[in-house]
Amino acid sequence: MNDRRDMTANPIASPVSIVIPAKNEAANLVPLIDEIASALSAQLAFEVVVVDDGSADDTAARMVGLMPARPWLRCVRHQMSAGKSAALRTGVMAARHPVIVTVDGDGQNDPSYIVPLVTALEAGGARVGLIAGQRARREDGAWKKLQSRVANAIRGKILKDNTRDSVCGLKAIHRSVFLLLPYFDTMHRFLPALVQREGYDVGHVDVVDRPRRHGSSHYGMWDRLLVGVPDLFGVWWLIRRRKRIPQYEEVTLAR
Repeated sequence: MNDRRDMTANPIASPVSIVIPAKNEAANLVPLIDEIASALSAQLAFEVVVVDDGSADDTAARMVGLMPARPWLRCVRHQMSAGKSAALRTGVMAARHPVIVTVDGDGQNDPSYIVPLVTALEAGGARVGLIAGQRARREDGAWKKLQSRVANAIRGKILKDNTRDSVCGLKAIHRSVFLLLPYFDTMHRFLPALVQREGYDVGHVDVVDRPRRHGSSHYGMWDRLLVGVPDLFGVWWLIRRRKRIPQYEEVTLAR
């Protein structure tokens, strides 16, 4: 008997692809990449895939400069900015390994949580498709925290995804599961609900964000709430219209 939830039995034993979507984050990416290497080099095999989403700074050039001493580092580039969801999808498509960990390019996500996320994904077995980071403490200002709290509360009320913080950048997901998900702009805000829609469970790991070293956030209240409203109801509609795919077995000739 087969099930679409079948997947690699021991994902932490396999190499992991760290996907970092980034736009104009060159100054934050350089220290972040070496932090990731320090956190993972003694734990598991990995690659880092930086997705330069049409940056106007020297992100791509800096990545090229880092690559000779870091053979595990790769960079793919959008010719024009397409948004975070598109950058994530590009990174997953380019990834070479079966487990994906997403990390924001602004440096606020702490790489020390990558191993706990992957460990939780492995411990969840075949039923768990995603482990989502949940920010227990944030270093953002009061206004930004309020924006996220309002957006998360509305999303949780409508989608009932049992996730208090769906937009935390730290997530571990099986590549095969991500590729099942419907793609649309802002899908990154709804990954827990979309994974549940495919019949998988979602787990959570508490994480603590750090202050941004350089630059400022690219998002405001409009981006976090109002622009996502049509997609929020679109995801609700997709969940309502989902018909559970039955298990299947191959029919063979009798012997």
